[in-house]
Amino acid sequence: MNNNTPVSPRPLSHLSDDARSRVLSLAQLRERGVPGGRATAQCRPGGPWQQPLPGVFLLHAGPPTADERLRAVLLYAGRPSAESSRGVPAQPTSASSPSSSSGSGTGSGSAASVSPYGAVMITGLAALALYGFSSTPPLLSLDRIDVLVPRTRRLRSTGYARLIRAHSLPRPERIDGMPVAPVGRALADAVAELSDADTVVALLTEAVRAGHCEPALVVRELSRSGLLARRHVVDAVDSLLAEGRTLAEGRLYELVRVYGLQEPLWNVDLRLPGGPYLGGVDAYWPDQAVAVELDTRAPRPGGREEDRTDDEDELWSAAVRKREHLERLGITVVHLTPRKLREALDQQATVVRTALMAANDRDPAAQVVILPR
Repeated sequence: MNNNTPVSPRPLSHLSDDARSRVLSLAQLRERGVPGGRATAQCRPGGPWQQPLPGVFLLHAGPPTADERLRAVLLYAGRPSAESSRGVPAQPTSASSPSSSSGSGTGSGSAASVSPYGAVMITGLAALALYGFSSTPPLLSLDRIDVLVPRTRRLRSTGYARLIRAHSLPRPERIDGMPVAPVGRALADAVAELSDADTVVALLTEAVRAGHCEPALVVRELSRSGLLARRHVVDAVDSLLAEGRTLAEGRLYELVRVYGLQEPLWNVDLRLPGGPYLGGVDAYWPDQAVAVELDTRAPRPGGREEDRTDDEDELWSAAVRKREHLERLGITVVHLTPRKLREALDQQATVVRTALMAANDRDPAAQVVILPR
């Protein structure tokens, strides 16, 4: 046997056996034994492969699927090395539970393993489509797929990949193994490219109605992105906040009715006799001196000063002062958030019922004047 006989290159058909591996970067192909020149040759006119984006290869000649377009954009923007794609554990998916992405940016399991796509994630309309939004165009019809990348990434938008640079990246959710921006951030990036007011309203409304995220978190993301200076976005936000409050009020009515609580006085203002205005509450039981407030503000940022604004701090301070004043007068104030009403109505009913039952064990509350709002 002649030891100098050249070894025949391995057939390339083995690379496209797995549908998910039919989109590979040049680095990944080299790791699999395919040199750059051979990969490029496969993409010549009439060849079996194609190159949809620089450095990204589609290992078949037909049109790419929606999934392949998304993975091609991630590979182009992430530029993962061959090592980052080797031995990567299966990624958790939130596709079965998109409502778990409430805009907080805490994707389930996203920090548990290294992404094969580097520090990038799908955002904008493509991300919303992955979350199951019905008001977004189908993935295959999108001319551009938005991808969030670090500010220092030295790449340009090209083909159907549109790069959006960010000083800090949120923690992604995972859908079918792909990193996807949290709903709130994806909404902001989508709205940034839209000028049609009806489309913006439809997206924001669906985000709230379908339980993807709370209105206050959407508003925060829009504010961070500087979009609240646009008139059509402000109008859409007004509709969004009204929609969110209406839904929360409906769930509060349901709580009282379904769990057999005594009917309260709805939407009233409280005032001391001949004295100052105490504030409005969404429900009030005068005999028990128990008030319920729907807390539609964004959650208090924890430990991140850069996330706070003066307006948010003032809103929180005013709410705390109001609650403390009412409680000094002997009025129990129960705060319910739209999210808790949506996700755990029975638990919230228990909270309200407990507050009503405890009234007999408290000293009588100060007399207040109750006025309709």
